[in-house]
Amino acid sequence: MVRDNRIHNVPAEQAQDNAHEASQAPSRPLLRIGITHGDTNGVGYELILRSFADTLMFDMCTPIIYGAAKVATYHAKALGIKPNFYFINAAEEAMADRLNLINCFDHEVPVEWGKKTPEAGHAALEALERAVEDLRDGKIDALVTAPICKESMHEAGFKFAGHTEFLAERLGSANQHPLMILQSDVMRVALVTVHCPVSQVAAQLTSEGIEERIREFYASLRRDYLLSTPRIAVLSLNPHCGDGGMLGDEEKNVIAPAVHAAVESGIPCNGPFSPDGFFGAGLFSQFDGILAMYHDQGLIPFKTLSMDSGVNFTAGLSYVRTSPDHGVAFDIAGKGEADLSSFRSAIYAAVDIVRNRQSDDEARQNPLPKLYHERREDSERSRHTLPQPAKSEE
Repeated sequence: MVRDNRIHNVPAEQAQDNAHEASQAPSRPLLRIGITHGDTNGVGYELILRSFADTLMFDMCTPIIYGAAKVATYHAKALGIKPNFYFINAAEEAMADRLNLINCFDHEVPVEWGKKTPEAGHAALEALERAVEDLRDGKIDALVTAPICKESMHEAGFKFAGHTEFLAERLGSANQHPLMILQSDVMRVALVTVHCPVSQVAAQLTSEGIEERIREFYASLRRDYLLSTPRIAVLSLNPHCGDGGMLGDEEKNVIAPAVHAAVESGIPCNGPFSPDGFFGAGLFSQFDGILAMYHDQGLIPFKTLSMDSGVNFTAGLSYVRTSPDHGVAFDIAGKGEADLSSFRSAIYAAVDIVRNRQSDDEARQNPLPKLYHERREDSERSRHTLPQPAKSEE
C-alpha cells in the first residue's frame, strides 16, 4: 500500500514541521533545488513566491529559480510580497536562506495574466533549457518545474508534447527512458503511454513495451521510494477486460503476457484489472503502484482523489524532476488564489527522492555477505506467487 509519503495532504504547519525535522541531517548539506518559473502569465511565480514567503521552506532546500529578474519582481509587487531575492549568475553562487534567482534572459517579457502568448512561452523555454543544462552538469541536485502552457511553448518553437518528452530527449539514453509517475499519499500511478491521442493508444501497446514499463516502475518503487518488494497492479485497456474478446483482445494477447513475464522474473505484479471496478472497489489501496495504459485512465481517478497534493515525478532517469500535478491556472493567475499544496509537495518529493537514492546507493556499497544459499532464493517469486503443484514423474 502507499503509506510512506511523509508530508502530503497534511496541514501546512505540520508539513513544514515534518520537513524541518527530516531535513536536519547534520552530515548532509541542503540540496540545491532548481525551480523553473514556467509560463510567466500563469501561477508559476505565485507558487514560488508565496511558498518561500514561509521561511521554514529554506530548511528544506536551497532554492534556485530559473527565470527573469524583472518578471519576478513584477509578480512579487503585484502579489504584495517582498521576497529575499539573491540574484546570481550561476548555480554555484547560490546561498542558503535566500531565494536565489538566475536571470536566464534580459529581453522584456510583458506579463499578461491569463493570456497565451509566444513571449511567455519563449520565456518558459529559455528557463527550462538553462535549468536542464545545470541539472545535467550536476550544478543542481533536482529540478522542480512550474506549469507551462504547451500551446504558447509550441509557438515559441518547443517541439515536444510536454516536459516528459523534452527530458527524454535531453537527459535520456539508450538504457534510460522516462516514466511518468503521479504520486500522493493515496496512490502512485504510472503510464504506459503518456501524451498520446486515445485513437492511437491500442496501436502503441506491445507486450514487450508493457513489460518494460513494469520493470521500470518496479525499479523506481524500490530505489526512489525505498520499498523492498512493491506490489504493482496493471490495468486493462478495454471495458470489462475485453469481456472475453467481445470488446477487444488486447488484454489476452498483449497485457496478460506482459504481466506473466514480469511475475516470472520475480516482480510482484497482478492484472489486468478492469479500471472501473478496480478504483470503485478501492483495490488501489492494496498496491504500491498502479500501471495505467493511457493518460486519462490513470490521471482521472488520481486527480479526483489527490488534486491538491499530487506530484508528477519523471522516473527512469539518473536525474530527479518533479512538478505540481496541475496546469498554469490562467483563470486565477495574478489573483493570489492558487493552492500551494501540490507545488510544495513537488519540492518535498524532489528532496525525498534524491535522499532516497543516496540512501539506496550507500546501502549497496558494502552489502552483507550471503551466509547461506537456497535454490528458491534465485528469484523473489517464492515470496509472492502461489505454490505450484509438483509435476508427476513419468
